[in-house]
Amino acid sequence: MAEPWVSVDEVAVHLGVVKDSVYRWIERKALPAHKVGRLWKFKLSEIDQWVKAGKAGTSDSQEK
Repeated sequence: MAEPWVSVDEVAVHLGVVKDSVYRWIERKALPAHKVGRLWKFKLSEIDQWVKAGKAGTSDSQEK
């Protein structure tokens, strides 16, 4: 069975963050996201790999 695509809301719940953080990570930290029309879609396995690789750990202030 293929892994389902999930929404920004579902990613935010999965990671325990607010939706704004998800959108910020898409812009600034290359969160693995795929644009389908006007919507962002995700595979939770890609999100988990991204987190395990330490990509979410850098604070925004360090990136400027």
